Amino acid sequence: MTSLTLQAPAKINLTLDILKRREDGFHELCMVMQSVSLCDRIRLDFGSPGGIRAESGLRFLPNDKSNLAVAAALAFRQATGGTWRDLLISLQKRIPVCAGTAGGSSDAAAVLRGLNQLTGAGLSPQELARIGEAVGSDVPYCVLGTTALAQGRGERLTPLPSLPPCWIVLCKPLFSLSTPALYRAWDKARPKLRPDTQGLIQGLEQGDLVAVARRLFNVFEHTLSPRQRREIEGLKNTLVQAGALGCAMSGSGPTVFGLFDQESAAQEAVALLKESYPETFLTRPLVSPEEISV
Repeated sequence: MTSLTLQAPAKINLTLDILKRREDGFHELCMVMQSVSLCDRIRLDFGSPGGIRAESGLRFLPNDKSNLAVAAALAFRQATGGTWRDLLISLQKRIPVCAGTAGGSSDAAAVLRGLNQLTGAGLSPQELARIGEAVGSDVPYCVLGTTALAQGRGERLTPLPSLPPCWIVLCKPLFSLSTPALYRAWDKARPKLRPDTQGLIQGLEQGDLVAVARRLFNVFEHTLSPRQRREIEGLKNTLVQAGALGCAMSGSGPTVFGLFDQESAAQEAVALLKESYPETFLTRPLVSPEEISV
């Protein structure tokens, strides 16, 4: 087999907490992560002349090693002692770009899983996740997926009980956020409001969607500019009025998501938001490793 097509699922942060700035310049994080069914499609083709590169049809996405998918391929080759030189990574993007939903990291994770299969390397998911650590902080989680507590830079992962069945509406506002700028803002402001991560985990353990939804929280929301925060809050209010049990910004944003227990209400929310926000999606939680590795 010289080619393979697979999915790269997006993620959301049910909670995101920053504990401290570390001596290495990174930040100590504590997050509950959840894979969702919104996916990019990745095709790997060995032997296509031109070296290891990516193509997406999007001018603003790089095709070289600054693309996490290419960086993942290079890291896999180095880790496994591969001698292959040519690999075309075709990216069919559906996950919003630079949106706090791990589109690039999930693409990288899919490349690691796909190369493991194509080359017959036989690495375990945990070994692939360790390779992914050098590529990006979210890559180890995206390799394993489903529901997990992520600590450290995001590489220390503890599986959690699945998010109860629900529908998830994702909406990306019409602006972008700089992750380094958000961390700098957090370093300066040190917001006092923190997520109830343990309470959310207890909700997962009890299969209580309402308890989980009430504890969605992202500390980055309190580092936004007043204009950005107004728009995020406006989106959250729209989702709640449409029937969402709870809402939050995902990752370093600006994507906002809401959890719904009624599919019809979620569909109505998508139709309403799409009038102003084209990158609005109806999705659901992925709860098994088999769903991640397709």
